[in-house]
Amino acid sequence: MGCAKNSVDSERLAGRIISAGHEIVSDVDKAEIGIINTCGFIQDAVKENIDAILDLEQLKLENKLKHIIVTGCLVNRYEQELKAELPTVDLFTRAESWDDIIKLLTPKALNKLCDRFMLEPVTPWSRYLKLSEGCNKFCTYCSIPFIRGRLRSVEIKDLVNEALKLCEGGAKEICLVAQDLMDYGKDLYNKPMLKELIEILNKELPDGTWLRPLYMYPDEMTHEFIDFMLSKDKVLRYFDMPVQHISDKILRRMNRKTTSDKIKDIIKYVRSCDKFFTLRTTIMTGFPGETESDFDELLEFLSEAKIDHAGAFIFSPEEGTRAAEFADQVDFDTAQERYQAVTDLQFDIAQERGELFIDKELEVLIEEINIDAESAGQASQSLELESLSNNKNFAGENGGSEFEIWGRSYRDAPDVDGRICAEGLMSDKIKLLKPSDKVKIKIQECVGNDLFGEIV
Repeated sequence: MGCAKNSVDSERLAGRIISAGHEIVSDVDKAEIGIINTCGFIQDAVKENIDAILDLEQLKLENKLKHIIVTGCLVNRYEQELKAELPTVDLFTRAESWDDIIKLLTPKALNKLCDRFMLEPVTPWSRYLKLSEGCNKFCTYCSIPFIRGRLRSVEIKDLVNEALKLCEGGAKEICLVAQDLMDYGKDLYNKPMLKELIEILNKELPDGTWLRPLYMYPDEMTHEFIDFMLSKDKVLRYFDMPVQHISDKILRRMNRKTTSDKIKDIIKYVRSCDKFFTLRTTIMTGFPGETESDFDELLEFLSEAKIDHAGAFIFSPEEGTRAAEFADQVDFDTAQERYQAVTDLQFDIAQERGELFIDKELEVLIEEINIDAESAGQASQSLELESLSNNKNFAGENGGSEFEIWGRSYRDAPDVDGRICAEGLMSDKIKLLKPSDKVKIKIQECVGNDLFGEIV
């Protein structure tokens, strides 16, 4: 459950389980043990995770499962409450406390490091590399430092080895994740080491590998850093830079270590280097003390900055955080209206940015190929999802087979941004394509975050 960092943890735990002699199964009817790696970041996630645990509890009551194991962030945050309320769970373990799980499954199993095991629905061509865990920022709204602790970075050599193994397993895209990539290495090396890591990865990974940096706060970003990233051929021209807000008053109350001027300067410089550079951010509405004036400033910023992709969410007063105790809470209806206003504005901005690529060619990493019934048998090796044989609008004009390809370019991170679609009549060359291949697509149309075109 939860974020990409949790997905990495789950893959590592699955590797340990397999090395201990057990099998991961996707069919619950074949399972003896159900394990949930939980998220407890905000209350919506807490509810979703509790519901998932209750689903496993029902399976155990129906004798479809022998044991239930709950691990991860939710246990870190609410361990005692969970134990009191969920007696059918056989084991609760904190995040990354996987030895306890292995001991329950196999008491005499050796404690050893193992390769990650790819879990469904993760795709082999796009994988996450977790640089660190925890955070030293202590933003007033965020529970992460309390749930996962302080910053703990992974050594460079271990990350490089892991990235190489992911590429050997078929990865064409490595997404770098942490709570804040810009902090990577401060705890191990007494200084930020993201540039040094990028330098080695850019040199060591196979030609054509995409390196996608996710979650880089603007606090310590400089023009020199941007120039460095632009100089690396494997680093995509894509920054995920969470700003949350633009009002200096709100940024201070959030305990963000940046200013409105700094954020605007970084965006302006990036755009001056490459007008097609893609930016993603996250925006929070309804933070305590946010006035109409603060919100108008935020909307004006978004209108001017033209950020390609922006995810919005409503402030959640999380237990244990300072912001939850602030007196001037914004009522939910107001926060909801502001959220909708950001979402509506951002759709128009995404449309405007996407239209810049009409008549241009983009390299696209194929993720899905759909073909109609006539050619399904001939090109079954290309299918990842169900065919479009039932789509009456998907037949060739002259009775020929048609294809539909979906994928992502440098502009789109997995799961959160848009996609690119190309369709046309089947040919011998198209039949050879498969998910994980890269093709050039000439863009003809934009609809919100998604682009449509034809294979060159």
